[in-house]
Order: sequence, then structure tokens, then C-alpha cells
Amino acid sequence: MTLSSAAPANTHPYESLTPDVVLDALATLGLHGDGRLTGLNSYENRVYQVYLEDPNPHPAVVVKFYRPGRWSEAEILEEHAFSLELAAGEVPAVPPLAFDGKTLHHHAGFAFSVSPYRGGRAPELDNFEVLEWVGRFLARIHTVGSAQPFAARPTLDLQTFGLDSRDWLLENDKIPLDMQRDWEKTCNEALDMVRATALALQPPASDFQPRKLRLHGDVHPGNILWTPTDRPGGGPHFVDLDDARTGFAVQDLWMLLSGDRAQRTAQLSGLLDGYEQFREFDRRELALIEPLRTLRLIHYSAWLARRWEDPIFPINFPWFGSSDYWKGQILVLEDQCEQMAEEPLYA
Repeated sequence: MTLSSAAPANTHPYESLTPDVVLDALATLGLHGDGRLTGLNSYENRVYQVYLEDPNPHPAVVVKFYRPGRWSEAEILEEHAFSLELAAGEVPAVPPLAFDGKTLHHHAGFAFSVSPYRGGRAPELDNFEVLEWVGRFLARIHTVGSAQPFAARPTLDLQTFGLDSRDWLLENDKIPLDMQRDWEKTCNEALDMVRATALALQPPASDFQPRKLRLHGDVHPGNILWTPTDRPGGGPHFVDLDDARTGFAVQDLWMLLSGDRAQRTAQLSGLLDGYEQFREFDRRELALIEPLRTLRLIHYSAWLARRWEDPIFPINFPWFGSSDYWKGQILVLEDQCEQMAEEPLYA
């Protein structure tokens, strides 16, 4: 079953998600807000921090309203089950709370979940010890993730992130005519290079066939919250498993790398030093970093275009969709072709 909304067809579903609806949804679970409600940084879903009248056992919770039509109920419940597995394995994830044995709830046409609020700041990824610490927990996520497969959630591969995104953009005329031919040509060149890797649905025959496993899927600095290490439970904890899917282990590493090649190599060394204390990592997967970056770039453009009817997107991404934007994307994809042709990062 794909989740839908009760909102009128001529409005966006989230337009009906008022503060009163948020508080009423929580009240159906016996949680009563004290009036303080803050929208958190999320475009795909709507996520709010709500302070409660009764601070025991949680002074504040995070309530997440899933975007109607994006995930089926089975896919959301798999996300929840995975986060609960991680927590049971003492991995510092933040799973949803259960009410009457259920983690997914419904109100006013929306599906929602509630989690305890966990504060924190972005990790200092220029600190080797922090990188090592994060690497250890990523290995533990992957140890849990390798125990069994997802049954409902998709796989991150050439088809889902690359070909499907390209085809949707072209079929729906989302690229200005003056940029369309050049973008399509450059995009196809980039995707052909990805097709020669293990990310293809039918990858080329080789001795290297990395194992796929359940991933967090979107490990960037904003999805890791760091708390002081002199407090119980201090260090990193991982939030937002909304993009959890099947893929290769390196997907949960590469988005933490930034800067020039020397900086990225040093960061990678820190992550892998920690990772390999708990789990083996096949360094041949490092050759997938630039192909994965290429797929993410193409998918990101399609994601913005698909969400343009949501009023929050034109407000926050006013630069999207112009000829200048697509000209820039052509240059970015040309650079990715050069990056994919170079020797992969190694640590």
C-alpha cells in the first residue's frame, strides 16, 4: 500500500499540515505538547521538535510526517525495524517510539512516527579521532545491516538513481531546450562510465563483486549528531534513516569526505582506521566513490524537479531550473567524467 493524503487535489498535501494538526496527531498517542513547536531542517518530509507538558520520560519528541506517496507502509516499517535492530545492537541510532506496539501512526491523512529528541552538533570531520570514532560506528551499522536483507526497500544502483532520474527529467521536459541536448549527451557519457562498474544492474564480469547490504544510505555530516564525550553516551549518533536502502558499504563513507585529494585521503584513512577495528572493508569499493557521486548529482536534479510543486522548494532553491543551473550541471558532469577516469582514491 502506498501512503496517500486526504488533501484536496489542487493543493499540496503539506499545506494542510498546520501546527494544530501536528499537536492533534501527538494527542492521539497520549502526548500533549506545551505549545512549543519547532520545524526541523527537512525538505523531503515534515519534521518537528515538540516540547511536552509532561517531561517524563521525554521532555521533547521529534515527530516526522512522511511525504505522501513516497514510501509504502511496508518500506517505512522496514526503516523502523532496521533502526530498532541498530539500537538493540547498541549502535547509537534513534529509533521511533512504539505506542500500543506500533511505530507508524496515522492522522488527518498523514503517516507519522515519533522519536525521542536527541540534541548535538555536527562532528568535527577534520579531527582524526572523530573520524575514527565515526568509522567504528559505521562498521557496526554495517554488521547489523549485513545480517539480513531488506525485502521492500530499493537498491541504490545505476537504474534507480541514474537512468530513471535521467529519463524522468527528459520525458517531463524539465530541462530548458537550449540546454537539453548538451545535458543529455554529457549525462549519457557519465552514465556509460558508471555502467562499467559494479553499480550496473548487470555489472561487467570480474573478480570484484562487492557484497550488498542494508545501509543508512545518506550519511552526511548533517545526519550525524555529536554530543560531548565526557557525558554518558557521548560521541556520534546517527539520525534520519529515511533513505535507508540496499547498496555497497562505501556509500555510507564517501559523503563524509571533502576538500582536495590530500584532505579526502586523510579523512578516508581516519574513517577506515576506525571501521576496520570492527569490520573488514574491501578497498576495491573505493573505485565506486566517483560513480556514486555522479549518480547522486543526477538524482539530486531529478529530486528537485519532482518536488517543485511543494511550496517549500521554490522558496529554498530559487536557483534551480534555469538555463544557468543546467549549464552548471553540464560542467559538473564533465568534471565527474574526468574524475571517474582518474585513479580512485586510496587509503
